[in-house]
Amino acid sequence: MSDNSTQQGLAGHGAFFQDTNLSANEAEAATAWVRSHVDRRTMDLGERMDDIRDHMWELEKEGEIIVHRITDDHKPIEVDTLYGWKKRVPTNQLWHHKSCGQCGNIPGYPTSLLWFMNNLGTDYLDETDQTSCTAWNYHGSGIGNVESLAAVFLRNFHQAYVSGKQHGYENGHFFPLVHCGTSFGNYKEIRKYLIESAELREKVKKILGKLGRLVDGKIVIPEEVVHYSEWLHVMRNRIASEMQTIDMSNIRVTMHAACHYYKMVAEDAIYDTSILGGNRTAVGTSVAQALGAQVIDYSTWYDCCGFGFRHIISEREFTRSFTMNRKIKVAREEANADVMIGIDTGCITTMDKNQWIGKAHDMNYSIPIIADVQLAALACGADPFKIVQLQWHASPCEDLVEKMGI
Repeated sequence: MSDNSTQQGLAGHGAFFQDTNLSANEAEAATAWVRSHVDRRTMDLGERMDDIRDHMWELEKEGEIIVHRITDDHKPIEVDTLYGWKKRVPTNQLWHHKSCGQCGNIPGYPTSLLWFMNNLGTDYLDETDQTSCTAWNYHGSGIGNVESLAAVFLRNFHQAYVSGKQHGYENGHFFPLVHCGTSFGNYKEIRKYLIESAELREKVKKILGKLGRLVDGKIVIPEEVVHYSEWLHVMRNRIASEMQTIDMSNIRVTMHAACHYYKMVAEDAIYDTSILGGNRTAVGTSVAQALGAQVIDYSTWYDCCGFGFRHIISEREFTRSFTMNRKIKVAREEANADVMIGIDTGCITTMDKNQWIGKAHDMNYSIPIIADVQLAALACGADPFKIVQLQWHASPCEDLVEKMGI
Protein backbone atom coordinates (compact mmCIF):
# COMPACT_ATOMS: atom_id res chain seq x y z
CA MET A 1 0.00 0.00 0.00
CA SER A 2 1.16 3.49 -0.75
CA ASP A 3 1.42 6.03 2.01
CA ASN A 4 -1.49 7.89 0.47
CA SER A 5 -3.86 4.92 0.78
CA THR A 6 -3.31 4.67 4.51
CA GLN A 7 -3.91 8.33 5.24
CA GLN A 8 -6.97 9.28 7.23
CA GLY A 9 -8.27 12.05 5.02
CA LEU A 10 -11.05 14.26 6.32
CA ALA A 11 -12.85 12.95 9.42
CA GLY A 12 -11.07 9.61 9.20
CA HIS A 13 -12.94 8.60 6.05
CA GLY A 14 -9.87 7.74 4.00
CA ALA A 15 -7.54 9.49 1.59
CA PHE A 16 -10.26 10.02 -1.01
CA PHE A 17 -11.87 12.56 1.35
CA GLN A 18 -9.72 15.65 1.04
CA ASP A 19 -10.18 19.37 1.53
CA THR A 20 -11.70 20.88 -1.61
CA ASN A 21 -10.09 24.26 -0.94
CA LEU A 22 -13.16 26.07 -2.19
CA SER A 23 -13.22 29.82 -2.27
CA ALA A 24 -15.81 31.58 -0.12
CA ASN A 25 -18.05 32.07 -3.15
CA GLU A 26 -17.67 28.46 -4.25
CA ALA A 27 -18.44 27.19 -0.77
CA GLU A 28 -21.55 29.35 -0.63
CA ALA A 29 -22.75 27.98 -3.97
CA ALA A 30 -22.05 24.38 -2.89
CA THR A 31 -24.10 24.67 0.28
CA ALA A 32 -26.88 26.97 -0.87
CA TRP A 33 -29.31 24.05 -1.13
CA VAL A 34 -29.71 23.92 2.65
CA ARG A 35 -31.41 27.32 2.50
CA SER A 36 -33.16 26.88 -0.84
CA HIS A 37 -36.73 28.20 -0.92
CA VAL A 38 -38.96 25.64 -2.58
CA ASP A 39 -42.43 27.11 -2.80
CA ARG A 40 -45.02 28.34 -5.28
CA ARG A 41 -43.37 31.75 -5.47
CA THR A 42 -40.03 30.38 -6.67
CA MET A 43 -40.99 27.39 -8.84
CA ASP A 44 -42.12 27.95 -12.43
CA LEU A 45 -41.70 24.50 -13.96
CA GLY A 46 -45.29 23.39 -13.66
CA GLU A 47 -46.19 23.78 -17.30
CA ARG A 48 -42.91 22.38 -18.56
CA MET A 49 -42.47 19.39 -16.22
CA ASP A 50 -44.04 16.04 -17.05
CA ASP A 51 -46.12 14.29 -14.43
CA ILE A 52 -44.37 10.95 -14.00
CA ARG A 53 -47.70 9.29 -13.24
CA ASP A 54 -48.81 9.83 -16.83
CA HIS A 55 -45.90 7.69 -18.01
CA MET A 56 -46.69 5.13 -15.30
CA TRP A 57 -50.19 4.59 -16.67
CA GLU A 58 -48.76 4.16 -20.18
CA LEU A 59 -46.36 1.47 -18.94
CA GLU A 60 -49.25 -0.38 -17.36
CA LYS A 61 -51.26 -0.22 -20.61
CA GLU A 62 -48.24 -1.62 -22.43
CA GLY A 63 -48.07 -4.56 -20.00
CA GLU A 64 -44.75 -3.48 -18.51
CA ILE A 65 -45.83 -3.01 -14.90
CA ILE A 66 -48.74 -3.45 -12.49
CA VAL A 67 -49.93 -0.30 -10.72
CA HIS A 68 -51.10 -0.79 -7.14
CA ARG A 69 -54.20 1.34 -7.37
CA ILE A 70 -55.98 3.44 -4.77
CA THR A 71 -59.62 2.32 -4.78
CA ASP A 72 -62.80 3.65 -3.21
CA ASP A 73 -62.29 1.16 -0.37
CA HIS A 74 -59.17 3.10 0.61
CA LYS A 75 -61.40 6.17 1.12
CA PRO A 76 -59.01 8.58 -0.60
CA ILE A 77 -59.09 12.35 -0.13
CA GLU A 78 -57.83 14.48 -3.00
CA VAL A 79 -55.29 17.24 -2.38
CA ASP A 80 -53.24 19.67 -4.48
CA THR A 81 -49.48 19.39 -4.91
CA LEU A 82 -46.94 22.10 -5.76
CA TYR A 83 -48.16 22.77 -9.32
CA GLY A 84 -51.82 22.21 -8.59
CA TRP A 85 -51.64 18.58 -9.69
CA LYS A 86 -54.02 16.26 -7.86
CA LYS A 87 -52.86 13.58 -5.43
CA ARG A 88 -55.14 11.07 -3.77
CA VAL A 89 -54.32 10.24 -0.16
CA PRO A 90 -55.81 6.94 1.07
CA THR A 91 -57.22 7.05 4.60
CA ASN A 92 -58.26 3.42 5.13
CA GLN A 93 -56.92 -0.10 4.56
CA LEU A 94 -53.36 1.08 5.11
CA TRP A 95 -50.13 -0.93 5.15
CA HIS A 96 -47.68 0.61 7.60
CA HIS A 97 -44.15 1.00 6.24
CA LYS A 98 -42.47 1.77 9.54
CA SER A 99 -39.26 3.70 10.15
CA CYS A 100 -36.11 2.17 11.60
CA GLY A 101 -35.14 5.53 13.12
CA GLN A 102 -38.56 6.13 14.64
CA CYS A 103 -38.85 2.68 16.15
CA GLY A 104 -35.29 2.90 17.52
CA ASN A 105 -35.10 6.53 18.63
CA ILE A 106 -38.60 8.05 18.80
CA PRO A 107 -41.04 5.20 19.51
CA GLY A 108 -43.81 7.61 20.50
CA TYR A 109 -43.84 8.76 16.88
CA PRO A 110 -45.35 5.59 15.33
CA THR A 111 -47.38 4.69 18.42
CA SER A 112 -49.11 8.09 18.30
CA LEU A 113 -50.05 7.46 14.67
CA LEU A 114 -51.39 3.98 15.40
CA TRP A 115 -53.26 5.37 18.44
CA PHE A 116 -55.14 7.77 16.18
CA MET A 117 -56.00 5.03 13.71
CA ASN A 118 -57.25 2.76 16.50
CA ASN A 119 -59.48 5.52 17.87
CA LEU A 120 -60.79 6.56 14.44
CA GLY A 121 -61.59 3.01 13.39
CA THR A 122 -59.09 2.97 10.54
CA ASP A 123 -58.44 -0.45 9.02
CA TYR A 124 -54.71 -1.11 8.74
CA LEU A 125 -52.03 -3.78 8.78
CA ASP A 126 -49.06 -3.32 11.11
CA GLU A 127 -46.74 -5.23 8.79
CA THR A 128 -44.10 -7.62 10.13
CA ASP A 129 -42.68 -8.63 6.74
CA GLN A 130 -40.97 -5.33 5.92
CA THR A 131 -37.37 -4.24 5.54
CA SER A 132 -35.64 -0.90 5.95
CA CYS A 133 -35.60 1.20 2.78
CA THR A 134 -31.75 1.28 2.98
CA ALA A 135 -31.69 4.97 1.96
CA TRP A 136 -29.83 5.77 5.20
CA ASN A 137 -27.03 3.53 3.95
CA TYR A 138 -27.09 5.12 0.50
CA HIS A 139 -27.02 8.74 1.69
CA GLY A 140 -24.86 8.11 4.76
CA SER A 141 -22.11 5.95 3.29
CA GLY A 142 -22.40 6.18 -0.49
CA ILE A 143 -21.89 2.43 -0.90
CA GLY A 144 -25.43 1.76 -2.13
CA ASN A 145 -26.58 2.11 -5.72
CA VAL A 146 -29.78 2.74 -7.64
CA GLU A 147 -30.31 -0.95 -8.48
CA SER A 148 -30.21 -2.00 -4.83
CA LEU A 149 -32.48 0.86 -3.77
CA ALA A 150 -34.94 0.01 -6.53
CA ALA A 151 -34.94 -3.67 -5.61
CA VAL A 152 -35.72 -2.87 -1.96
CA PHE A 153 -38.42 -0.39 -3.01
CA LEU A 154 -40.10 -2.98 -5.22
CA ARG A 155 -39.69 -5.76 -2.68
CA ASN A 156 -41.45 -3.77 0.06
CA PHE A 157 -44.21 -2.48 -2.17
CA HIS A 158 -44.81 -5.95 -3.58
CA GLN A 159 -45.31 -7.12 -0.01
CA ALA A 160 -47.79 -4.29 0.53
CA TYR A 161 -49.66 -5.36 -2.63
CA VAL A 162 -49.98 -9.05 -1.66
CA SER A 163 -50.24 -8.61 2.12
CA GLY A 164 -54.01 -8.93 2.20
CA LYS A 165 -53.98 -12.46 0.77
CA GLN A 166 -53.08 -14.12 4.07
CA HIS A 167 -56.03 -12.32 5.67
CA GLY A 168 -58.50 -13.48 3.04
CA TYR A 169 -58.44 -10.36 0.83
CA GLU A 170 -57.50 -9.77 -2.77
CA ASN A 171 -54.22 -8.27 -3.94
CA GLY A 172 -54.06 -4.54 -3.36
CA HIS A 173 -56.35 -4.56 -0.31
CA PHE A 174 -53.88 -2.64 1.86
CA PHE A 175 -52.19 0.48 0.47
CA PRO A 176 -48.74 1.47 1.76
CA LEU A 177 -48.31 4.42 4.12
CA VAL A 178 -44.66 5.43 4.58
CA HIS A 179 -43.70 6.69 8.04
CA CYS A 180 -40.21 8.06 7.36
CA GLY A 181 -39.42 11.16 5.31
CA THR A 182 -36.12 9.64 4.16
CA SER A 183 -37.91 6.54 2.87
CA PHE A 184 -40.58 8.75 1.31
CA GLY A 185 -38.09 10.94 -0.60
CA ASN A 186 -36.01 7.94 -1.64
CA TYR A 187 -39.01 5.98 -2.87
CA LYS A 188 -40.32 8.93 -4.90
CA GLU A 189 -36.96 9.30 -6.64
CA ILE A 190 -36.70 5.57 -7.26
CA ARG A 191 -40.23 5.41 -8.67
CA LYS A 192 -39.26 8.11 -11.19
CA TYR A 193 -36.09 6.26 -12.18
CA LEU A 194 -38.00 3.00 -12.63
CA ILE A 195 -40.66 4.60 -14.80
CA GLU A 196 -38.11 6.50 -16.90
CA SER A 197 -35.55 3.70 -17.36
CA ALA A 198 -36.33 0.44 -19.12
CA GLU A 199 -32.76 -0.67 -18.36
CA LEU A 200 -33.28 -0.24 -14.62
CA ARG A 201 -36.61 -2.07 -14.75
CA GLU A 202 -34.98 -4.99 -16.54
CA LYS A 203 -32.13 -5.19 -14.04
CA VAL A 204 -34.32 -5.20 -10.97
CA LYS A 205 -36.87 -7.53 -12.54
CA LYS A 206 -34.19 -10.23 -12.52
CA ILE A 207 -33.54 -9.61 -8.84
CA LEU A 208 -37.22 -9.56 -7.94
CA GLY A 209 -37.78 -12.75 -9.92
CA LYS A 210 -35.22 -14.58 -7.79
CA LEU A 211 -36.99 -13.31 -4.67
CA GLY A 212 -40.42 -14.37 -5.91
CA ARG A 213 -41.51 -10.74 -5.84
CA LEU A 214 -43.11 -10.41 -9.28
CA VAL A 215 -46.83 -10.60 -10.08
CA ASP A 216 -47.51 -12.30 -13.40
CA GLY A 217 -43.88 -11.61 -14.26
CA LYS A 218 -44.26 -7.86 -13.65
CA ILE A 219 -43.03 -5.42 -11.04
CA VAL A 220 -45.59 -3.62 -8.87
CA ILE A 221 -45.43 0.17 -8.51
CA PRO A 222 -47.84 2.12 -6.26
CA GLU A 223 -50.16 4.71 -7.78
CA GLU A 224 -48.96 7.21 -5.16
CA VAL A 225 -46.15 7.27 -2.64
CA VAL A 226 -47.89 8.49 0.51
CA HIS A 227 -46.33 9.88 3.70
CA TYR A 228 -47.98 9.56 7.11
CA SER A 229 -48.04 13.38 7.48
CA GLU A 230 -50.27 13.50 4.39
CA TRP A 231 -52.73 11.15 6.08
CA LEU A 232 -52.63 13.35 9.18
CA HIS A 233 -53.11 16.44 7.02
CA VAL A 234 -56.30 15.16 5.38
CA MET A 235 -57.61 13.80 8.71
CA ARG A 236 -56.76 16.91 10.75
CA ASN A 237 -60.23 18.43 10.89
CA ARG A 238 -61.83 15.17 11.90
CA ILE A 239 -59.18 14.70 14.59
CA ALA A 240 -59.75 18.23 15.92
CA SER A 241 -63.54 17.95 15.91
CA GLU A 242 -63.90 14.40 17.21
CA MET A 243 -60.91 13.83 19.48
CA GLN A 244 -59.33 17.06 20.74
CA THR A 245 -59.66 17.54 24.50
CA ILE A 246 -57.10 20.29 25.24
CA ASP A 247 -57.28 23.97 24.35
CA MET A 248 -54.15 24.74 22.31
CA SER A 249 -54.76 28.45 21.73
CA ASN A 250 -51.96 29.51 24.09
CA ILE A 251 -49.34 27.18 22.58
CA ARG A 252 -46.75 28.76 20.28
CA VAL A 253 -45.67 26.27 17.59
CA THR A 254 -42.90 26.49 15.02
CA MET A 255 -42.69 24.10 12.11
CA HIS A 256 -39.69 22.41 10.49
CA ALA A 257 -40.49 20.95 7.08
CA ALA A 258 -38.20 18.08 6.08
CA CYS A 259 -36.07 18.48 2.96
CA HIS A 260 -36.83 14.86 2.06
CA TYR A 261 -40.52 15.69 2.05
CA TYR A 262 -40.75 18.89 0.01
CA LYS A 263 -37.35 19.49 -1.64
CA MET A 264 -36.91 15.99 -3.11
CA VAL A 265 -39.32 15.41 -6.01
CA ALA A 266 -40.79 18.77 -5.04
CA GLU A 267 -43.75 18.48 -7.39
CA ASP A 268 -45.30 15.76 -5.18
CA ALA A 269 -45.49 17.76 -1.91
CA ILE A 270 -48.91 18.96 -0.70
CA TYR A 271 -49.77 22.67 -0.85
CA ASP A 272 -53.03 24.21 0.33
CA THR A 273 -54.16 27.78 -0.31
CA SER A 274 -55.55 27.96 3.24
CA ILE A 275 -52.18 27.05 4.77
CA LEU A 276 -49.38 29.66 4.75
CA GLY A 277 -50.98 31.35 1.77
CA GLY A 278 -50.43 28.23 -0.30
CA ASN A 279 -46.76 29.18 -0.72
CA ARG A 280 -45.16 26.68 1.64
CA THR A 281 -45.90 22.98 2.00
CA ALA A 282 -49.00 22.40 4.12
CA VAL A 283 -48.26 19.25 6.10
CA GLY A 284 -47.44 19.69 9.78
CA THR A 285 -48.47 23.33 9.85
CA SER A 286 -52.02 22.39 8.90
CA VAL A 287 -52.33 20.06 11.88
CA ALA A 288 -51.14 22.69 14.37
CA GLN A 289 -53.58 25.20 12.91
CA ALA A 290 -56.48 22.75 13.01
CA LEU A 291 -55.77 22.17 16.71
CA GLY A 292 -55.98 25.91 17.28
CA ALA A 293 -52.33 26.49 18.17
CA GLN A 294 -50.46 29.68 17.28
CA VAL A 295 -48.13 28.90 14.36
CA ILE A 296 -45.18 31.29 14.54
CA ASP A 297 -42.89 31.95 11.57
CA TYR A 298 -39.11 32.30 11.83
CA SER A 299 -36.39 33.34 9.39
CA THR A 300 -34.75 29.92 8.89
CA TRP A 301 -37.97 28.01 8.19
CA TYR A 302 -36.57 26.69 4.88
CA ASP A 303 -33.21 25.59 6.29
CA CYS A 304 -32.18 21.96 6.58
CA CYS A 305 -32.14 20.66 10.17
CA GLY A 306 -28.41 19.96 9.82
CA PHE A 307 -28.71 16.17 9.70
CA GLY A 308 -27.25 15.66 6.24
CA PHE A 309 -26.66 11.88 6.64
CA ARG A 310 -22.94 11.62 6.08
CA HIS A 311 -21.82 14.46 8.26
CA ILE A 312 -24.04 13.37 11.15
CA ILE A 313 -21.59 10.46 11.25
CA SER A 314 -18.30 12.02 10.25
CA GLU A 315 -18.68 15.74 10.95
CA ARG A 316 -21.03 15.60 13.90
CA GLU A 317 -19.91 18.89 15.36
CA PHE A 318 -20.95 20.63 12.14
CA THR A 319 -24.40 19.09 12.45
CA ARG A 320 -24.66 20.17 16.07
CA SER A 321 -23.46 23.68 15.30
CA PHE A 322 -25.86 24.02 12.38
CA THR A 323 -28.93 22.77 14.22
CA MET A 324 -28.20 24.96 17.24
CA ASN A 325 -27.39 28.16 15.34
CA ARG A 326 -29.76 27.90 12.38
CA LYS A 327 -32.78 26.24 13.97
CA ILE A 328 -32.97 26.01 17.79
CA LYS A 329 -31.54 29.44 18.61
CA VAL A 330 -33.62 31.15 15.92
CA ALA A 331 -36.87 29.45 16.92
CA ARG A 332 -36.31 30.41 20.53
CA GLU A 333 -35.15 34.00 19.97
CA GLU A 334 -37.43 34.99 17.09
CA ALA A 335 -40.55 32.94 17.79
CA ASN A 336 -40.28 32.25 21.53
CA ALA A 337 -41.77 28.89 20.62
CA ASP A 338 -43.16 26.44 23.15
CA VAL A 339 -42.48 23.55 20.76
CA MET A 340 -41.08 22.82 17.32
CA ILE A 341 -42.82 20.11 15.35
CA GLY A 342 -41.41 18.11 12.46
CA ILE A 343 -42.51 15.40 10.05
CA ASP A 344 -39.35 13.33 9.63
CA THR A 345 -37.29 10.95 11.72
CA GLY A 346 -33.83 12.40 11.03
CA CYS A 347 -34.89 16.01 11.56
CA ILE A 348 -36.51 15.34 14.91
CA THR A 349 -33.65 13.13 16.08
CA THR A 350 -31.06 15.76 15.13
CA MET A 351 -32.77 18.72 16.75
CA ASP A 352 -34.03 16.76 19.76
CA LYS A 353 -30.84 14.88 20.66
CA ASN A 354 -28.21 17.58 20.15
CA GLN A 355 -29.37 20.58 22.18
CA TRP A 356 -27.19 19.60 25.13
CA ILE A 357 -24.05 20.49 23.19
CA GLY A 358 -25.01 24.17 23.26
CA LYS A 359 -24.24 24.35 26.98
CA ALA A 360 -20.57 23.73 26.20
CA HIS A 361 -20.54 26.98 24.24
CA ASP A 362 -22.78 29.06 26.51
CA MET A 363 -25.68 28.62 24.10
CA ASN A 364 -28.34 27.68 26.61
CA TYR A 365 -31.22 27.39 24.18
CA SER A 366 -33.68 24.56 24.48
CA ILE A 367 -37.03 23.78 22.92
CA PRO A 368 -39.12 20.58 22.78
CA ILE A 369 -38.83 18.85 19.39
CA ILE A 370 -41.60 16.37 18.62
CA ALA A 371 -43.53 15.15 15.59
CA ASP A 372 -46.77 16.74 14.44
CA VAL A 373 -48.60 13.51 15.25
CA GLN A 374 -47.19 13.49 18.79
CA LEU A 375 -48.39 17.03 19.43
CA ALA A 376 -51.79 16.11 18.04
CA ALA A 377 -51.94 13.03 20.26
CA LEU A 378 -51.15 15.13 23.35
CA ALA A 379 -53.90 17.57 22.37
CA CYS A 380 -56.32 14.65 22.08
CA GLY A 381 -55.62 13.18 25.50
CA ALA A 382 -53.10 10.45 24.68
CA ASP A 383 -50.98 9.27 27.61
CA PRO A 384 -47.70 11.26 27.44
CA PHE A 385 -45.67 8.23 28.55
CA LYS A 386 -47.46 5.14 27.24
CA ILE A 387 -48.45 6.57 23.84
CA VAL A 388 -46.50 9.77 23.06
CA GLN A 389 -43.48 8.46 25.02
CA LEU A 390 -41.95 11.84 25.84
CA GLN A 391 -39.47 10.06 28.13
CA TRP A 392 -37.50 9.07 25.01
CA HIS A 393 -36.88 12.70 24.08
CA ALA A 394 -33.69 14.49 25.06
CA SER A 395 -35.15 17.98 24.69
CA PRO A 396 -37.16 19.13 27.73
CA CYS A 397 -40.92 18.67 27.36
CA GLU A 398 -41.99 19.45 30.93
CA ASP A 399 -42.83 23.13 30.35
CA LEU A 400 -44.84 22.26 27.23
CA VAL A 401 -47.09 19.68 28.88
CA GLU A 402 -47.51 21.90 31.94
CA LYS A 403 -48.63 24.80 29.73
CA MET A 404 -51.05 22.42 27.99
CA GLY A 405 -52.47 21.51 31.39
CA ILE A 406 -51.36 17.89 31.24
